[in-house]
Amino acid sequence: MNSPALLEVRDLALALRNGTPLVHGIGFEVRPGEIVGIVGESGSGKTLAARSVMGLAPPAIQRTGGAIRFEGQDITQLAPAALRKLRGARMGMVFQEPMTSLNPSMPIGRQLDEGLALHTRLTPAERRARILEMLARVRIDDPVGALAAYPHRFSGGMRQRIMLASAMLLRPALLIADEPTTALDAIVQRDVLELMVGLTREHGTAVLMISHDLPMIARYTDRIVVMHHGRIVEQGPTAALVTAPQEPYTRKLLAAMPQRGATRAPSAAPPVLEVDGLVVDYPGSGGLFTKREPRRALHGIDLRVGAGEVVALVGGSGSGKTTLGRTIAGLIRPTAGSLRFEGKPIVPGGDGWARYRAQCQMVFQDPVSSLDPRMTVAALIGEALRTVPGLTPAAKQARIAEVLDEVALSADVAQRYAHELSGGQRQRVAIARAVVRRPAFIVADEPVSALDVTVRAQILTLFAQLQSRHGFSCLFISHDLGVVEQIADRVVVMRQGAIVEAGLRDQVFDRPADAYTQELLGAVPRLHTALAQRVLADQAA
Repeated sequence: MNSPALLEVRDLALALRNGTPLVHGIGFEVRPGEIVGIVGESGSGKTLAARSVMGLAPPAIQRTGGAIRFEGQDITQLAPAALRKLRGARMGMVFQEPMTSLNPSMPIGRQLDEGLALHTRLTPAERRARILEMLARVRIDDPVGALAAYPHRFSGGMRQRIMLASAMLLRPALLIADEPTTALDAIVQRDVLELMVGLTREHGTAVLMISHDLPMIARYTDRIVVMHHGRIVEQGPTAALVTAPQEPYTRKLLAAMPQRGATRAPSAAPPVLEVDGLVVDYPGSGGLFTKREPRRALHGIDLRVGAGEVVALVGGSGSGKTTLGRTIAGLIRPTAGSLRFEGKPIVPGGDGWARYRAQCQMVFQDPVSSLDPRMTVAALIGEALRTVPGLTPAAKQARIAEVLDEVALSADVAQRYAHELSGGQRQRVAIARAVVRRPAFIVADEPVSALDVTVRAQILTLFAQLQSRHGFSCLFISHDLGVVEQIADRVVVMRQGAIVEAGLRDQVFDRPADAYTQELLGAVPRLHTALAQRVLADQAA
């Protein structure tokens, strides 16, 4: 490309107000119509750099050097009012979590209208027509009805589409997308990204895409910028950087991508867990003016988990995966069906229920919300040992120290609180809490979905080591099929509260029988296919 750069970042340095440096003199360009990806681990500075382009860095962070030029002018020298005129009109942003960036107290129509009212001279009728056209373009069902609906009425994928519509309504020259598909399942992720790329191509919009998902970045970007500890370690054309990385850190990122694990022979022992005809109904609710009908979340689920086996539960958002996991863990009471553990019937509150709850532990998706912020790590882990008979205080402390060592946490972590730990450390504490009682069965609900690629690889390796050492069975819930391919022995595919396919991992991945399973697998971006698709897209362009 020989066209002048739309965005130029030159020697940008950012620091806390106390002088602690965060970003060290980085520089990159984005040209008109180009898609540039920024990748790196959590804490690498990629989101901070992108927010600085929009003038949205937190107040505690200041620019200590460098310049940001957009459409030829240094926007770091603009007055706040002039910068606000650029935001929305010429620069748009899609944030990582739409539920926190959409106002929960305002209907969607009013939120989409704000930017048009502020930056255009369109009449209310013209603005409404443009909004409806954009909502239809991003495939929102019933655009007219959506105008009066509030964000909580939409799924995660629909909310991200609405955020995309909001950013693209003003047809900006630059769109910044910060982890736009985190926590979305493979099909929704593909749909959102295809929509984003399609819309930006239509309007000639350049994109700065921040993500830790390398296959996705490889599929959709023209160039990649790799960041580590606030510095750019490598940048270049996507195909060249992915196929022949020059820097050790880039090679480390690529090596951390999930890979298919070794095949294990099915267990001949009786199942540890047996689920038959499990049904869960969520009751209806109603107020003075609205009423929500009862909804069936699980439709007669049958499931077996063998001794020492890892069974992965996959499917789209709303398929019932988490509901099934929580029901098995005793956190949701089933409407119908039966549950047997080690051959014995399990009834909530009945004989054997307390022992089952002790033997069935759960690792939650978000360790921040599952770890009490008022308790130290030692207290959090020790809480799981309260009902172990005959365990002396000294033995309890020894067990806590042992499990911290098992999850590769130093002894000094025991006296810290959850907010003092990184995301990977918090997830290690959550796993330690689950395994400290040496349970026979663990339900792991999206345990690595919020982690960057290298930390995710560490946690998966740790989980496999613990599972091999202690021999517990596991129901592993995930929408990330790359992770599932690495860790699972068998795979169960769910859709709309029912199982549509189940089988050995290699059978399901290599010879999927159900059309929905085929669609799920087809939507997963893989590095080698992503590069091939990138080449074909370049040739078509």
